[in-house]
Formats: sequence, structure tokens, C-alpha cells
Amino acid sequence: MRPIPVAFHIWFLEIHTYGIGLALTFWFGLRFTERRLRQRGYPADWVTGMFVWVIVAAIVGARAMHVLSHFGYYTSHPAQVFAIWQGGLSSFGGLILAVPVAVISSRRRCPELPTLRFADLMAPVLMACWGMGRLLGPQLMVNGGGHPTNQWFGMYYAGDHPNTKVLPVPIFQAMEDFAIFGVLLLVERFLRNRAPVVASDGSTIPAGQAPLAPAGIVLGVGMVLWGIERFLDEHLWLGQDGHLGSFLVQVAGIALAIGGLILLASRLGPYRRWRDSRPDPVPEPERAVESADGSDGTVSVDGAGRSDGPDDDVVSATTSSDAADTD
Repeated sequence: MRPIPVAFHIWFLEIHTYGIGLALTFWFGLRFTERRLRQRGYPADWVTGMFVWVIVAAIVGARAMHVLSHFGYYTSHPAQVFAIWQGGLSSFGGLILAVPVAVISSRRRCPELPTLRFADLMAPVLMACWGMGRLLGPQLMVNGGGHPTNQWFGMYYAGDHPNTKVLPVPIFQAMEDFAIFGVLLLVERFLRNRAPVVASDGSTIPAGQAPLAPAGIVLGVGMVLWGIERFLDEHLWLGQDGHLGSFLVQVAGIALAIGGLILLASRLGPYRRWRDSRPDPVPEPERAVESADGSDGTVSVDGAGRSDGPDDDVVSATTSSDAADTD
């Protein structure tokens, strides 16, 4: 298969397919994040503002890490530092800068959303975007493949060696990332199914009102799986012996997986307590009643039928007085 065109022209304007792919990926991530927040009852009108800063931080961080890993080359070719259309964006560099920006922005714009809960919500989004981004990003850019190969599934990429068949690593990575995305969704479903169903008074907890699982479990699983993936991808398909950038990626992958294991270990105790808990029953919704003078009052009834509205004695006295006036 011949190289996929990495750019085309509309009149005098050169359009890079790599940039289009990244734009579509960010748009998908934005909409997916908004949907997940709304499904869980959080406001989503702040997400667009957060994504603008996250996109800038991710691109700057990814490019900065790549340039530092190839510092000797860019010292001799400083004009190439900003040529991101030719490839050269480090995934870990993007995360290092984008994640703190996302956390700070979410805390300022949506303070009712805990940071670790936000990270759990975003973990599947990140994996879906990574899978989509591999297909619409590196697969469509200069030098997008991996090691040379003679296998039937090898592909040609535009760049330094357009006539050399190489491993289609972006396609492999997309498959891996979508697989992790599916695993994270299964973890979420497992946690929903394990939620306590009996309240402290023995009543059944209505669907959708059970307490949420401890935050951090979904994130921890994602960190372990993606860290292992990045280490193996770099070690088997992309790495170059003695290359600083390749070594740093492998170290970062191992560190990410270890960090995920530590996070999961810290969640084990809270998970067991949550699974075995019998939470207090959720009170019935307040119901509006019309007062004697025509104005609206609110009376809420607990599980035993008791009211936290006007005192019963006051109501009885008023009723007796009205009866006496009638007589």
C-alpha cells in the first residue's frame, strides 16, 4: 500500500491531514466528555472552555518533550522546532502538561466535581480519543510507522523512506487503545452491578440511587493497562537502541503502570467497605401541598410516614378552632 497523502491544497492553502485528524479527535473528546458529565448529573457548560486550554497544553507539552528528546537535532535545525505537521509529538509530554491544566480548570469551573471522580470520568474518554487519534493522526503523518518489516501487513509512509515497508504501529496502537476503552467501560459496569442494594433499614435501594463506588478504580485500571501498552509498543515496535527519547518513553510507561497499581491498592479498602455497606435509605421526594390560604407549602414525608412540615398539634388545634367557629 502506497503512502497516504499527508497534505493537499485548496487554492493557495495547504491542508495537512494530520491536523484534520487531531481536530476531529479533540471535537469527539469534547462531546463525549459533555455526555458523560450530563449522564452523571454534573453541569457540562464549562467543558468547552477547559478543552481550549487542554488542547493548547497538550500540543505544547507533546512537542516540547519530543524536542528535548531530540535536542541535538533541533539544535542544528532550530527552524524545525515548530514543524509539527511533520510529526514529532510525544504522548507523555502532552499528558504531563495537559493533565494538570485539566485538573486546575475543572476545580475552578466545576467545584462540585471531585478531582478523582473527574479523572475516573475522563479515563475512558482519553482511551477512546487515543485510539481515534492514532488512526487520524500518526497514521496520516510523515514517518508514522515503526520498524521496517517484510510482513504482508507492512505499510508505506511518507517521509524519509517512502519506499520502505514498515510496521503500521498507529493501527496496532488504535486497536490496543480501543480494547482498553472497552475494558474501562466493563469496569464501570461491574462497579454499578456491585453497588449496595439494601439500605440500613432493610429496604431496597431504588435503581440509580445507590452510593457511588470509591473514585480512582477506573483511573487505576487505565493507568496500568496504558502504561504496559506504551512500554511494549516502544520496546517492540518503535524503540531505538541507545536513543534517549525511546528510553524515556519506556521508563514513563513502567512508572505509569506502577502508579496505577499503587492507586488500585489504595482503593481496595474503600471498595470493600463500600461493597459491604448498608447506607441510610434515601428520603422520599418532597411533595408540594396547598395551604389553607391558597399559598403553596412544602411537606416532606419520611419512610415511616412522618411529616417534617407543620406540627401535628398546630394542625389539630387549627382544625378544632375552625370546627368551633362553624358550630
